[in-house]
Formats: sequence, structure tokens, C-alpha cells
Amino acid sequence: MSSVNHIRYVPQNEIDKSKWEACINKARNGLIYAYPQYLDCLSGHWDALVLNDYDAVMPLTWNKKYGFHYLYQPAFTASLGVFGNDLNEALVADFIHAIPKKFRLIEIALNHGNIFGVPAALTTLRNNYTLSLNKDYETLYASYNENIRRNIKKAKQYGCTVKKNIPVADVIELSKPLLRRQTNVTLADYDHFDRLFGFLRQQNKAITYGIYAGTNELIASCVYFFSHHRAYYILVGNHPNGKTLGASHYLIDRFIYDHAGQNLLLDFEGSDMRNLAFFYSSFGAQLEVYPFLAINRLPFWMRWLKRS
Repeated sequence: MSSVNHIRYVPQNEIDKSKWEACINKARNGLIYAYPQYLDCLSGHWDALVLNDYDAVMPLTWNKKYGFHYLYQPAFTASLGVFGNDLNEALVADFIHAIPKKFRLIEIALNHGNIFGVPAALTTLRNNYTLSLNKDYETLYASYNENIRRNIKKAKQYGCTVKKNIPVADVIELSKPLLRRQTNVTLADYDHFDRLFGFLRQQNKAITYGIYAGTNELIASCVYFFSHHRAYYILVGNHPNGKTLGASHYLIDRFIYDHAGQNLLLDFEGSDMRNLAFFYSSFGAQLEVYPFLAINRLPFWMRWLKRS
């Protein structure tokens, strides 16, 4: 990086996407969410902060409501923030301070490489779990806790079978009841995700898995994305019938079996929910924390309206 750091605000239509993509490709903390195509699909509007000649970048996913601009976290985008090499506390802080004042509300997840440099008063730490798959399957299986192994055996005993490259529409449909109760995901978000999946599938960066019961009923399913030696457990759909059959345990196990011994990190994308955190850690996954940035510059009356 240059010894003189110049961070500038760049509107979406002025971003050099080839340089942006090159930056994300080589960034040590690069993530799939920061690619231009990903942001184009899932964020209605996004501008950027750019260091020098795309030495480091920060996407600003924004929207506007009641005349106020705000930064938000798009659906199916676990974390964004500052991406690049040789990041340090001062540089991350400079990026945060460079966010234009026109954004009156900021509620965004930064990434695991931004853990320093963000004022503690403006952030909370969130939990993610990742599992390195660079060992053989037998070693990885031995790190599962007993409950995981028991549920995998149960799924096999009940005749559950795994299929890959199932229709993404089936995963989306199965995910809707739970996801829409727990999050603000909209039907439009699902449409955007479907379009993104098609784009990534053409590049061999996306795959679907499904677990079927003996009646050929889809009872557990998942979409995985790939980038930066990570496999992202991005969208999950489970049928209530699958809970008693160990279907979700078997689903993850089959992915681990297929990719064991590879230089790949299975990214579970969370979670701060105790039950999910325990579930992911039960496969031997390790905690990876990242900061969530919250800055509220709204006028008093608007803060009251936001809470109501």
C-alpha cells in the first residue's frame, strides 16, 4: 500500500469493478459477499470507500427512507466491511470515519479482519463458526460430538439419502417458513438470491445438497457458495419431519465427507443463537468473531419512530 493513504467516496456508477474484483481476489480477508456481482444482485444500492488505487475497499450498501440515507446489511450477506491486505487499527478506523455523514443510520456487519480499529462503544461482537476440512474424513468425524454421530446413524438407519445439485427453488421453498419468521427476508430477496445462484453456478461456485426420506420427501437442504477457500453454508431449508431423523446432521456430514482433505474452510455463517452455536460447534467448528457497527445520527423524532 502507499505510504500516503487517501480514502475517497465513490458512487456505484463510478466504481472500477475490474480493480474492485482484483482487490477482493487478493485480499487476505476476502469474502464472497464483497464481489461486485454479489452486491449487484443482493443490494439495491451500493457505493464504496476506496483506498488509493483500490488497495483496500469498503462497500456501502445503502437505502433511503423518510428522506434519510442509511447503511444496512443486505439479505444473505453475513459480513462486509473493509477488505484488503496489511489492514491495521488506524486504517480500519480511517475507513469508519470516512463514511459520509449523509448516512444518518449505520447498522452493518464488518468482517473478521476488521476486529481492530473500530471504537468499542460503536460495535458489538458477533459469533461465527468455521471448520477446517484439511484433514481426512475419519479425523473430522472423530471430532464430532456423540449427539452428532448418533443422529447421523439414525438418518442412515431410516434410509435417508443424499442428492446433490437439486433445484435451488426446492431449497428456497423449504427455507421460507423459518427464515421469514426470524429475519426480514422478503420475496424479492429470494428472487435476487435465485439470480445470484444461477450466476455462481455457471462459475462452479455454487452447489445444492438435499436429504430425502424414504418416501422421496425433501427433509433437509442447503445451498453452498465457494470463494477464498471457503464454503459458505448460505441458505438452509429444513422440514419439521427431518428433526426426528437427524437429517440436518447428515446433510452437513455428507458435505464434510465430500470435501475432506481439501484446503477449504466450512463457514457456518453464525450464530449468536445459543442452540445453533452449539450445533455448529458440535461438528468441531471453531469460533470466529466479527464486529457489528451501529451509529445513529438520526434526529430525535426519527429515533423514536424507528423504535416504534
